Amino acid sequence: MAEGTLNKMEVSAGTKRQVLRKLPSVEVLAGRAEGVPRAQAISAARLAIETARKRVLAGEDVDLSLAALDAELAARAKEIASSSLRPVINATGVILHTNLGRAPLAPAAAEAAALVAVSYTNLEYDLESGERGSRQTHLEPLLLPLGGAEAAIAVNNNAAAVLLALASLGEGEVIVSRGQLVEIGGSFRIPEILAQSGLNLVEVGTTNRTRLDDYRAAIGPNTAALMRVHQSNFRLHGFTEEVPLGELCELAAEHRVPLVDDLGSGAVEPIADEPTLVESVRAGATLVCCSADKLLGGPQAGLIFGAAQAVDLCRRHPLARALRLDKMQLAALEATLRLRQLGGMEGIPVQAMLNASGAALRDRAAALARDIGPSAEVIEASARPGGGSLPDFELQGDVCAVQPGSCGADALAARLRQGEPPVVARISSGRVLLDPRTISEAELAPLADAVRVALEEE
Repeated sequence: MAEGTLNKMEVSAGTKRQVLRKLPSVEVLAGRAEGVPRAQAISAARLAIETARKRVLAGEDVDLSLAALDAELAARAKEIASSSLRPVINATGVILHTNLGRAPLAPAAAEAAALVAVSYTNLEYDLESGERGSRQTHLEPLLLPLGGAEAAIAVNNNAAAVLLALASLGEGEVIVSRGQLVEIGGSFRIPEILAQSGLNLVEVGTTNRTRLDDYRAAIGPNTAALMRVHQSNFRLHGFTEEVPLGELCELAAEHRVPLVDDLGSGAVEPIADEPTLVESVRAGATLVCCSADKLLGGPQAGLIFGAAQAVDLCRRHPLARALRLDKMQLAALEATLRLRQLGGMEGIPVQAMLNASGAALRDRAAALARDIGPSAEVIEASARPGGGSLPDFELQGDVCAVQPGSCGADALAARLRQGEPPVVARISSGRVLLDPRTISEAELAPLADAVRVALEEE
C-alpha cells in the first residue's frame, strides 16, 4: 500500500480524525501551485483539501501524499481557470468599471464574506435570547454615522433601494424634474423603476431648467412624494437651473409630503462638488438612497437612510424580502464599514485608487515598462472613476504605453483579453495603455508576462 494511503478497515477503526490532521493547510498547498495566480491557487487548494477530507470521512481509500494532493490541486486549478466567471486584470484606469464588477473588495471584506460563506451564521438569530433576529441589526449601527439619519437599511443595489423607497409610499403621484429622468447602466431608466413602484410619474419643468414654482404648481391631493435624482453619471452645462435640495425639502414639509433623494453613487466625504449623504439628511430629505459599491467601496448593495418611521415602512414592505442582502454581501459590507469607522480608508481599494499619489503611479508604470521591454514607455494620461459616478472628474497620472508592432493595437488588446490571465486595457493614439491606478502590486509581474507573450504571437 502506498505511503499515506489508508484502507477502509483502518479508517473505520477510528483513525479518521488522525488522518485529517495530516492534511496540509490551504496556504501550504496553495504555495505548491506553480504558475497559478495566488487567488486561484488558494481556491484550488481549498477544493483539493475538501475533496480529500470528504473521501476520508466516507471511508474511501485515500492517498494523502503531497504528490497525490498536487495532482488534485492541478485538476482543481484547471477547473477554476475554465470557469465562465474569471478574475481579470483591469488595466483600463476605470476604477468602478461596471462591466468588470466595479472595484475589488478590501481584503478584510473578502475574508469576511468567505468566512460566512462556508459556515452557518447568526444572520437572523439573536445569540443572546435564542430567538429570531433581523439581518439589518448587523449593519444599522455602522450605517447611521455615515449620514446622521435616524434609521438605515441595506438592500441589494441602489435601484432596489429607490424601488423600495418609492413603493413604501403607497399609491399616488411622485413629482420629478424632467432634467432628472436619467438612465443608469444597462438601459434601466428612472421612469421605468418608478412605474414598478406603483406610483404615477408627474414631470415638471424642462430638461435644462426647473424652478420651485414648477413643483408647487404640480402638488395636489394625489401627490405621494417629491423626488430628486442626482445626475451622478452626466452633467448639464450652460443655460440650466435646478431647485436646491433645501428648498425642495421645505416645500415638501409645507405640503406634508415625503421627499425621496436618490444620490446615486453616494459620496460620504466631499469630492468633486458631489452632494454628500450628510448634506442630504441634514437638508431634511425623508428617505435618501445611494450605492454602497461605488464611492463607498463596498460590495454590491443599496442603502436607504432617513426618518425612523419612513425607514420602518421600507423595512416592513413585502418587497424588502425580495431585495435583501445575502449573508456574504452583508459580511463584506459590514467589514467595509468597520474599516471606515476605524480609520482604515487606505485599506479600501476604491479609496486607494482615487487617492493614489503621482509618485506611486510613476514608479509602477516605470516598473511595467521596464519588465515589458523596449516596446513600452511611460507617458501621462487620465483615468476616470467610472461606474456612473463623478462624470467630470479626471485623474491624471503616468501609465505604461505599449507599441503594438505590426499586429496593431486592436489585435494586441484582443490577445491580452484572451490570454491568461485575461487583461483588459484601453487604446489611445494607436498604442495599448496599461494604467497602474487599477493594477495591484501583485498583478504587475503577471501583467508584464502577459504583454510579452502577446507581443511575441505571430
